[in-house]
Amino acid sequence: MTKLSCRFCHAELTHTFCDLGMSPISNAFLHPEQIESMECFFPLHVRVCEKCFLVQLPDLHRPEQHFNHGYAYFSSFSDSWLQHCSDYVAMMMDRFGYNEESLVVEVASNDGYLLQYFKQRGVPVLGVEPAANVAEAAIQKGIPTRIRFFGEATARDLVTDGKQADLLLGNNVLAHVPDINDFVGGMKITLKPGGVITLEFPHLLRLMEQNQFDTIYHEHYSYLSLMAVRTIFEKHGLTLFDVEELWTHGGSLRIFARHTDDESKPVLPSVAAMLQREADAGLAHIEGYLGFQERVQGVKRALLLFLIDARERGKRTVSYGAPAKGNTLLNYCGVGRDFIDFTVDRSPHKQGLFLPGTHIPIRAPEAIFEQQPDYLLILPWNLKDEVMEQMKGIREWGGKFVVPIPTVTILD
Repeated sequence: MTKLSCRFCHAELTHTFCDLGMSPISNAFLHPEQIESMECFFPLHVRVCEKCFLVQLPDLHRPEQHFNHGYAYFSSFSDSWLQHCSDYVAMMMDRFGYNEESLVVEVASNDGYLLQYFKQRGVPVLGVEPAANVAEAAIQKGIPTRIRFFGEATARDLVTDGKQADLLLGNNVLAHVPDINDFVGGMKITLKPGGVITLEFPHLLRLMEQNQFDTIYHEHYSYLSLMAVRTIFEKHGLTLFDVEELWTHGGSLRIFARHTDDESKPVLPSVAAMLQREADAGLAHIEGYLGFQERVQGVKRALLLFLIDARERGKRTVSYGAPAKGNTLLNYCGVGRDFIDFTVDRSPHKQGLFLPGTHIPIRAPEAIFEQQPDYLLILPWNLKDEVMEQMKGIREWGGKFVVPIPTVTILD
């Protein structure tokens, strides 16, 4: 068997965190003519490093497979996410006083969903986005965007072009990079001497506490604790000086970082408090990571029991959303069209396609009201309140909502 090594510290990986078997790439949606063709499946076997405690998925394929011209995820189709970004911009403007003399650079800037709010306030912006089709959407909004993967080479080019950042940010990108040292090293290069980095990422502690195994998929190479991230940043001459807990993606962290020699921003007590909380939960010892698999299997059994019972009672179930997490859930649980008739999604870029692996068709949300199913399984459970408000009309025929995580729950 091939020996695997940690992508950060290069220690040998010998401990399993979670093994979800074989699964297709989460955003490899199928066109109708591809339904009868072969699909590629890859292992979803996550390990944990006993030296630095970075939880990680081995790099089995190139990131270009995710972020090609047909990348289907556009950030602007969630109202609650846009509000979150608008609130972030207001907070950062107030806290750090960015203005027309500043430069805000976002890594993995997608369709300009966040930078548009800085631009509206007169702050110069620049996006870096590897997916050409979503980058083009940002450019059409007037957001300058470089279509590149971010790392040390891109960072050096930005500096050469006079594009060092007063604020360098990235939302839900750190987990996506296979070479985490190259990425964080690039951030060190891009950041101005007195600049600030903010990154948001799903918190490993919340993943474990809430059974969020469906957030494991091939785009996510790392599953991050503050403990592991601090170690990585320190290696590259960056210091975390603040951390906030967020509601996004089932529970995330927003970290604030600076150059280590920038003493103008003292390290706040929030950092030590979160590190202690992680230690109290067992994340400072390898044993704290090794019981997660059994809990995952319990969620699988509960979902299958619900779907089998509903089908045997003659009830129809459809799902809402076509998120990457939903594809992990359905493929791991072996749920296809025998249990779920179709799913719906607000993004027109996904409508008319089929989910990878399960081949469940994706329709527009109006299909829910045409077919009037008995149950609506919310795959983006982190947005359940938003979805339930959008779809509240299903109650008119007695339809009920179902969320699968952290446990299968039926909501009227």
